[in-house]
Amino acid sequence: MEQRKNIILEKSIDFSLMLIDYCEELKLQKKYVISDQLLRSGTSIGANVHEAQNSESKLDFIHKIKIALKELEETKYWMKLCERSRHYPFNEELKNSLEELGLILYKIVSTSKNSIKK
Repeated sequence: MEQRKNIILEKSIDFSLMLIDYCEELKLQKKYVISDQLLRSGTSIGANVHEAQNSESKLDFIHKIKIALKELEETKYWMKLCERSRHYPFNEELKNSLEELGLILYKIVSTSKNSIKK
């Protein structure tokens, strides 16, 4: 039997890999503080999504996905600073990937909460 592809796992890994490249670019420009913050919060999204795959209950799953969403919102903040600053490079593809990840995660939380209520 063929195993279904887990889209959120794949997208979180893809995002993290893109983010690592972007943060390396920032470090080459000596933008260490924001690079480190972005790397921590951005890769934490995927780490929490992966951890949620082995949750103990539906509520634990939702909790872990919500932690991923908190990290996503922090990552949006750091990305917004890069986008608005004249002194930082900006990566539109990375921003779009982050937004797509957010839409999927918010949908997962919504769907999961609704399945508990039924």
